Parts: sequence; C-alpha cells; structure tokens
Amino acid sequence: MRIRRLGLLSVLGLMVGACGGDATGSRHDEATPAAPAVPELPMTPKVSMHPALHAHVREHVLPAMAEIPAERRAVLAQLAAFVSERRAEGQPAELTFICTHNSRRSQLGQVWAATAAAWLGVDGVRTFSGGTEVTAFNSRAVEALRRAGFEVGGAEGDNPRYAVSMGPAGAPTEGWSKRYDDETNPQQGFAAIMTCSSADASCPTVKGAALRLSLAYDDPKQADGTPQEAARYDERSRQIAAEMFYLFGLVQA
Repeated sequence: MRIRRLGLLSVLGLMVGACGGDATGSRHDEATPAAPAVPELPMTPKVSMHPALHAHVREHVLPAMAEIPAERRAVLAQLAAFVSERRAEGQPAELTFICTHNSRRSQLGQVWAATAAAWLGVDGVRTFSGGTEVTAFNSRAVEALRRAGFEVGGAEGDNPRYAVSMGPAGAPTEGWSKRYDDETNPQQGFAAIMTCSSADASCPTVKGAALRLSLAYDDPKQADGTPQEAARYDERSRQIAAEMFYLFGLVQA
C-alpha cells in the first residue's frame, strides 16, 4: 500500500511497530502548526437530537471548547485537515479511536465524534473504536453518556453491546469492546486517534492507518469506587465532547 502525504500535514512514515503490519500510519514527531482559534458553532443542531442531549451540548460542551489548550487544538487541526481532504476527494473520513481496553475513552471518542459531526451537518464521516486488547465497554462510561442525554439500550454477556442513540432519527452507534483491527472496523486509509498514553506508547504504528495522532486523555478509571467517580467520568466525557465539536467546527469552517 502506498501511504500518501495529507497536504500540509507531513505526518506519515513507513515503519513496523508493536501493532504490526506492513505500511502503517506512524507516530509523528514534527512540530505542529499554530492552533486555530475556537470556531463559533451553532446552538441548534442540523439534525433532531434528544432534548436532554441538546441541552447538555449547549450548556456544557460548547462553552468548554474555550478551555482546550493550544497544543491540543493544533493536533485537532491536523485531524480536521485529514477529514476535509478525504471529503474533498469524495471519500469517507473514517476515524478509529484507540485505547488499551476499548472500554472508556475510545468509546466516548467514537460516540462524541459521531454526535459532533451530526450536530454540524458534516457528512461523510464514520467513527469507530478499538483496543489493543478486548475487555468490555465499561458501565460507568455508559452511565456518563446517559447523564449527558444519550439514550442507551441493550446489554448482555461479558462483553455487552450497547446501542447509543443521539436522537429519534438515524441509526444508533453500536458500542462494544473489540480490537482496533476487528473486521467491523476499517482496515485501510483511516485515521487512528490514540486516546490513552499506554496504547500510544505500545503502538508506535497502527496497521492500515493513513494517519496516526496522539490525543491522550486522563483515565477516569482512577476514580472508580470513590465519591468522585461520576464527576470524573462526566468531566472526561465533556472534555472529549468539546474537542470533537472543536474538530468538526474546523471542518465546517
């Protein structure tokens, strides 16, 4: 497979790493460009969303975009360039969010990226998630999504499958723990977004990825079983949501 450069990004390389394969999207160490300003986003979504989710985005997510540090905005701008270029070529922009267990942060990334794209009417985007190993979509992360206004149904077995709905129309996002290279995920030409530092370190390359970026988040698991548990999961959910809305705000602009 020939890896192409994505315009101004210059972030790709060819190497073999812990996540293996032939030609892969690899870690980039070049200086990132200056971070764009925070875009002004519409308060009303392009598609109908559940009222509680609509209110949560307006009251908590959109204001939180102003808190995104410049260095993270610069990384998100590179991902926005990937999405924009794929769409300009008439190709789907496929984003796979990856962490070690595919249980918390990568699942939140997949759901919130799909939601932000839908809110802003950015079509041609497909979101996925996976891990370097399989566990389960953690129930605490599921509850954080419910508190944010999503409707979540279905759960059974050791690795339950959840249907996460953002609104009355459209298919829900199906979430369960799987490896990043699961057959249900894209195999070539996708952007790999590393959402935890351990997966970022253990996977210097991701097989089949056209672009690999590090966007690590602190693990809310650290608060499991404490009085701060729900607050920590809600904080992480809002942070990821704000960054996904920022990302697609740049694509829309």
